[in-house]
Amino acid sequence: MAQATVRGLPVPAALTTLLDQGRWRHPGDAEMARLIPWFGIPVDFLAGTRSMEWESGSLDTADGDEPFAAFLHLAWGSRQGAPVELPWLDVEKAFFIAVNREIGDDVALALDFRTDPADPRVVGSHVSTDPVAQRWRVVTPTFSSFAAALKL
Repeated sequence: MAQATVRGLPVPAALTTLLDQGRWRHPGDAEMARLIPWFGIPVDFLAGTRSMEWESGSLDTADGDEPFAAFLHLAWGSRQGAPVELPWLDVEKAFFIAVNREIGDDVALALDFRTDPADPRVVGSHVSTDPVAQRWRVVTPTFSSFAAALKL
């Protein structure tokens, strides 16, 4: 059986297992706030790889719109002279696993494959005190530690 992919990136085995077993469920806003106290905006987990693919497609809408991409701290690693590092998200090496609950909040949690293709880190968009930029921060160093912290 072929490994599932989203945006050409492999879905980690731990996430595949959670999806297959019906255990990929939002643990509640209080648990999310406990894990990510700086996040502050409610998100909904994406139900499956199709919704992850669809929602992550929005990463590509910033392509060619430099001010919008800069505001969201989105970069395309293949176009850079050096590796893209946080607080920037390399859109070629990421996909969303959760997105804002309320339209217009424009936040997300993403798998960031720059660290480990088998167990990527989880990053979240952070609405900073800077009104002209949104940055990406580490939520957990691996997806498996994210799932364990939320007791999924």
